[in-house]
Amino acid sequence: MAFADNLKQLPGISHLAALNLVDASGEVIATIENKAGQAGSLAVYNHLAQLYGAIGPEAARKGLELYAEHTEDARANPGKHPNIDRLIGLVERGESVRVKQVFAV
Repeated sequence: MAFADNLKQLPGISHLAALNLVDASGEVIATIENKAGQAGSLAVYNHLAQLYGAIGPEAARKGLELYAEHTEDARANPGKHPNIDRLIGLVERGESVRVKQVFAV
């Protein structure tokens, strides 16, 4: 299934302003905002956090499936899709990140 089709099946994100990704030491390593160009990633990461509680290798693999055709493009062009690159790295390194929601006001 294509990424656009997968997005239609994910929970809504209108209640979110952003997601902060937090590493094992408690540092915010990335922020995904609810804005054009990032909203799809926000939906994917939020969904993964809801399903798995945190994003570890298993959740990251599911995320790579959800990104569909963009995953192959990310593998072929490192740096072009940083949110996909992050999931690939989590799988490869066996690491996890926690997700903290930033609610819209």
